[in-house]
Amino acid sequence: QVQLVESGGGLVQPGGSLRLSCAVSGRRFSIAELGWYRRAPGKQREVVASITSDGSTNYADSVKGRFTISRDNEKNTLYLQMNSLQPEDTAVYYCNADYRPRGSGPYWGQGTQVTVSS
Repeated sequence: QVQLVESGGGLVQPGGSLRLSCAVSGRRFSIAELGWYRRAPGKQREVVASITSDGSTNYADSVKGRFTISRDNEKNTLYLQMNSLQPEDTAVYYCNADYRPRGSGPYWGQGTQVTVSS
């Protein structure tokens, strides 16, 4: 059973920073394709950033230059460093792990709330 547990959300002022973490257990972390998604109030879930098993990254245009996704294969943990946060970044953030095509997925965490407000 694959489990993902996010942490690090909270309330931050515009221009501030947060770092989200996602601890993954249950399968070999290093081979997973990983990502961060978010769902803002009244909107559909959208991909924020992704990182492949070999470390290649991709970002949504709205967060390029502000957010950084990374992974620590020793700690089985995915990160999202968020800088220059804006009110439009307010959302529930979810981490995602996918082991397809050889394995199963995707798997989701429970989400962590990020609120950007003065």
